[in-house]
Amino acid sequence: MSKIDVLPVTDKAGVKAFIALPKRLYRGHKGYVAPLDMERGEVLSPQKNPYFTHAEAQLFIAKRDGKVVGRISAQICRLEQKLRPGTGHFGWIDAEDDPEIFKALIDAAGNWLRQRGATRMLGPLSFCTNEETGLLVEGFDTLPMLMMPYHAPYTGKNVETSGLVKLKDVVAYDLDKTAYKPMGSSRMLDKMQSDGTIRMRGLDMKNYARDLSVILDIFNDAWAENWGMIPFTADEIAAAAKSMKPLIDPDLVVIAEVKGEPAGMLVCLPNLMEAVRDFNGNLLPFNLVKLLWRLKANKLKTSRIPLMGIRRKHHGSVLGATLLPLMFDRLKTPFLKRGLERVEMSWILEDNLPMRRVIEGVGGKSYKTYRIYEKALA
Repeated sequence: MSKIDVLPVTDKAGVKAFIALPKRLYRGHKGYVAPLDMERGEVLSPQKNPYFTHAEAQLFIAKRDGKVVGRISAQICRLEQKLRPGTGHFGWIDAEDDPEIFKALIDAAGNWLRQRGATRMLGPLSFCTNEETGLLVEGFDTLPMLMMPYHAPYTGKNVETSGLVKLKDVVAYDLDKTAYKPMGSSRMLDKMQSDGTIRMRGLDMKNYARDLSVILDIFNDAWAENWGMIPFTADEIAAAAKSMKPLIDPDLVVIAEVKGEPAGMLVCLPNLMEAVRDFNGNLLPFNLVKLLWRLKANKLKTSRIPLMGIRRKHHGSVLGATLLPLMFDRLKTPFLKRGLERVEMSWILEDNLPMRRVIEGVGGKSYKTYRIYEKALA
């Protein structure tokens, strides 16, 4: 076979090739829909993605006989270094089914990280746990979902051949409207709220920035002690609020208040991948009109809950144990009214058994598994 060259991406043409590769590799795969090129470009841009205010990254592409056959990123997050010194990340890994290509890419990412003091690499994270997390290892033919990665079935085998080993799995749950059920009777759920201590409300669009800030503050607090958690920064909160606004239906957001204080939250977003399924990543010139119409006319049948959680001070309490069931109960009516048929809840750590029990209690079924790998860089 011809030599494989792994090259750093240094210009717009390289970024364009980096973004384009999965569309060629995965065209026709049932579980794949191409994300919007414009959105991918913004995520990869140090000028537009606030991740880069506390991190540095290098993109690489692999070429054989002048043809792009693989890609990967290597990144160092300074917030991660404070929590877990010596840890570097890799992400955005896609390649043709050839173990030599994967080895060359992983070696290049490892060398870049090692030169910056990393003693181990883990991933794929594209770029961090608040974005796309893990490598798909189960559920290849399932529903393509907003901000959840796709990989071909051969990817895991080739990654493992390159010396990476499992560190942690995360799972995605699917909830069909026919299986969506309350945890407990309606009378019991009503009683929990009858004295006014607990109040469920939607998102206030007149105070959108305030409520999104509250939601992400709860998220930072709720998951602070969980594996791999990197808190949203103020800049990332502002960017998330801006990017999510076109997708937000205020009735599909639930904020739980305890004695007037925000205590829990749940955010359900329409599945953008369903809306752009026939775009092949291209938004302009005419697909923008299609996208806006599909979102406005409530034509989508699928959705994702990317954010949910309860403040840590309520963890382990009877009150805390009631908040998630109450939030799911509050969500059900607008979920059905909008015509949604399925919702994905993702991602959930494989060993987060309390959360998994709640999700399974309302009817969720595990249907995808993503794997985070690690490798020593000694």
